[in-house]
Amino acid sequence: MENKLILPCEVENVSDGYHTFKELYEHRIILYIALCGQFARKMNGIVWRSRLHSDGTNFDGWFTLGMFKLKGDQITYHLPNSKWEETEFAETLDKAPEWDGHTPEDVLERLRIL
Repeated sequence: MENKLILPCEVENVSDGYHTFKELYEHRIILYIALCGQFARKMNGIVWRSRLHSDGTNFDGWFTLGMFKLKGDQITYHLPNSKWEETEFAETLDKAPEWDGHTPEDVLERLRIL
């Protein structure tokens, strides 16, 4: 038997009483783009974007915006294709660097030490 949570609305509309998931994801996306934009202006070559993963696959409708290419340093998020034009400051790669296996916890730690 599969466990499923049944909600009275779409997940994106679930709210903590102040913000919906949709609003919080939009904030995260815009904040990450702003951070990457600052790094791109100060440190050329640090920020990149790609429509394909290193193995040539992708998530339909999404691209990867990343900071740093070396294993152990990478910070990446998938962003909706609608944000592509907002990331023109990034180096465009045919394929993303090989993923270093970072977890959400790794990304948080890497962000903390920037």
